[in-house]
Amino acid sequence: MSESLHASPPATPSGSGISRRLEAVAAQGTPAERSIANYMLSNLASLPFETSASLAAKLDLSETTIGRFCRGLGFRHFKDLKNNLRDDLGDSPWLIGHRLQDFFARRSSGPLNYARSLERSIAAQVQVYEMTASPSWQPVVQRLARRDAVLVAGFQTERGIAAYMAHLLQYIRPGVHVVDNAGGHYGDVLLSPPEKTTLIAFDARRYSRHCRMLCGKARAAGIPVTLVTDTYCDWAEAHADEVFRVPTDMDLFWEATAPMVVLAHLMINEVFASLGAEAEDRLDRIAALNNEFVGYTSSSNRPIATLAGMPPPDGADADERVVGPHKGKTA
Repeated sequence: MSESLHASPPATPSGSGISRRLEAVAAQGTPAERSIANYMLSNLASLPFETSASLAAKLDLSETTIGRFCRGLGFRHFKDLKNNLRDDLGDSPWLIGHRLQDFFARRSSGPLNYARSLERSIAAQVQVYEMTASPSWQPVVQRLARRDAVLVAGFQTERGIAAYMAHLLQYIRPGVHVVDNAGGHYGDVLLSPPEKTTLIAFDARRYSRHCRMLCGKARAAGIPVTLVTDTYCDWAEAHADEVFRVPTDMDLFWEATAPMVVLAHLMINEVFASLGAEAEDRLDRIAALNNEFVGYTSSSNRPIATLAGMPPPDGADADERVVGPHKGKTA
């Protein structure tokens, strides 16, 4: 443990001060300390359900290391930390409705018990929604809405999330691109004008070396970097301007990154709200083009002209138009 962590442990630990102490360790501790602190900060509500053994297993550390960490914060052991935290959070980190209780009871008798997984999934969704009120949220949203170039990167199993976010953003604004390394140099990111560019990256353990290098070099070049990652990443803050840590441990075989998709959706929703009529107009134009080239199952699949200066084809109703995912007539 670092000397700074052991220097002056508080005489009387209190729940309200745990977060502040964890934040200090997350910023200045050793890699192991940062890993523990970041995980605890991102999972305060679920810590009462953990043991030192389960926490050590998740972080690939020893129970002894977890114990030393807790003593460095001024607690006797992990259970003492949990007791103080429980006093701060209340008897239950979140309430379960009758329908959820019924689901838990029914599933507990089956071959696969998803009760704990559902509990963690709902808690993760709540945590992601709470991120929309964080100080970091609006600066990211405004860059995604207003910068000329929005670059979205995803690595390994998170590539699909990046592609999904970029694809939806392309519907409401131009200049959005998925980052890849087909050229072997990431020049499309690192040589972009910093004042006109923003980068958002998705990554989870085992973390891609490409992601860490790209985020670090982009930030060094003056490009604002937003990283969406899990609760274990110990290098995130050193390589990004904003870090959104989402829970991925849903008590399943594979860590679930669905909360990252929820976060991306919320960001896209606020970008749309920020752009307003500009985004709606682009949606109309794209919908018209899609109807020209592909068509919709709920329409007649006739070419529909809504682009400025484009006359409707013979036989088409000039007032007919496509609005977003649904079709209708203009007033």
